[in-house]
Amino acid sequence: MTRFFAFLATIRWQDLVDIIINSYILYRVYVLFQGTNAFRVLVGITSLWILQEVAASLGLILTSWAIRGITTAAAIIIIVVFRNEIRTALQVRNLKTFLWGSPNREQATSVEVIAESAYQMGKKRIGALIVFPGKEDLSEVIHGGIPWEGIVSQEMLVSIFWPKNPVHDGAVIIRGNHVAEVGVLLPLSQRQDLPTFYGTRHRAAAGLAERTDALVVVVSEERGRVTVAKDNWIKPIAQPEELTQLLRKHLNLSDGVSVDQQKRERLKLTLAGVLSLLVMTGIWFGFTRSDDTIIALNVPVEYVNRPPNFEILETSMDEARLQLYGSSALIKSLRTGQVQVRVDLSKATEGRNVFPITQDNIVLPPGVFLNKVYPPTIEVTLDVPITKELPIQVDWVGRLPENLLLIKAKVIPEVVKVIGGSKILEKVNTLYTAPVKLDNLSKSGSLSTSLVLTPPSLKLTSGSTDKVTVNYQIEERSADERK
Repeated sequence: MTRFFAFLATIRWQDLVDIIINSYILYRVYVLFQGTNAFRVLVGITSLWILQEVAASLGLILTSWAIRGITTAAAIIIIVVFRNEIRTALQVRNLKTFLWGSPNREQATSVEVIAESAYQMGKKRIGALIVFPGKEDLSEVIHGGIPWEGIVSQEMLVSIFWPKNPVHDGAVIIRGNHVAEVGVLLPLSQRQDLPTFYGTRHRAAAGLAERTDALVVVVSEERGRVTVAKDNWIKPIAQPEELTQLLRKHLNLSDGVSVDQQKRERLKLTLAGVLSLLVMTGIWFGFTRSDDTIIALNVPVEYVNRPPNFEILETSMDEARLQLYGSSALIKSLRTGQVQVRVDLSKATEGRNVFPITQDNIVLPPGVFLNKVYPPTIEVTLDVPITKELPIQVDWVGRLPENLLLIKAKVIPEVVKVIGGSKILEKVNTLYTAPVKLDNLSKSGSLSTSLVLTPPSLKLTSGSTDKVTVNYQIEERSADERK
């Protein structure tokens, strides 16, 4: 129990938000794609992925490799093959429907009007072909449609299929409560088990139903009978009430669904939400809390919040060695800059300070944890910066030829002001130039050289230059001096 509460203490509020967001995304994928072929294939791919993880955990290397290849290929195939279904699910009319609503319930169709119209046309021996799309896109299997966008009514449907209307032989596509297209050509079924008296309209209805999840209503011109095609079945419907129930079920209209069916639908969505939460929690735990990999990193130490009146004189270490652990996926994805070691100097005092390196000093990405740190402490020596005027001395190196003698040299400027720690400047009395080789000098003249600031923590004051001019005088030695 203690370990359980300790585990809960490591969960941040960002982790909870991360799980909830991804769980809702998974839930919306279910709501938008449920019942489609794309969703069924997606479930199959997910099952393959789970099987691959199990095979990998059991050490079945070849099986894991083979399933991973199949899963990768299938993920690409689902995007290519089912692009129309995916586009249909994502092309909702407003953002609210996409984020919260159900696309197939966006608009209600007047099913009673349509059912009554179908039987009225049957009595008048007016042939008709009415298509009610499901969740799958029909654009790849239908052809020749004319955009209509008229509100469904009995008069409109009868006029469209009136024998003298130019588009009466084609099908109409009904979306929501609108007639979206008229004069649509449907693919014909090649089934051999259909009754011989079924004409072109019935074969067209069966052909579309076989290839998509649409429901098609056929009104026979010869017999006046109303027939419905859905999936792989096609059957006559005797009563308008039965047709109304079929349309309500296909369009997922709650008015035609019993209380028990509504409860089952709500229960199914609730279970889908809970399952999405559990799945994402498991995935999150697998990525962030499976401690199967340990890595050691050398991380530079960053000193922050240094008091403005102090300067860092010396540190015991420039970088710390961290031993980290976490899931292999997170450890392998670590990038430069994601891990940081920061030492807060806000409470430091002049002189030597010792700071422990703890979890509070280390910045880690979520799911990566600290195991060990070396060194456990870092020493930082701070000093108060002061300004000091220092003379400049030329750093002569080498030797002049035997017959020459350096009489004098003058540096311009002779002194400069530097800024540095008080303890450092106590030990510094002279600044030297960069080395000047005597071997290259043969006569009097001047040269320009730079200053060398030692130690490097020293800085020149504003307005000072790190370049100096050296005027020097050289004379030949007398005969006596040579001896």
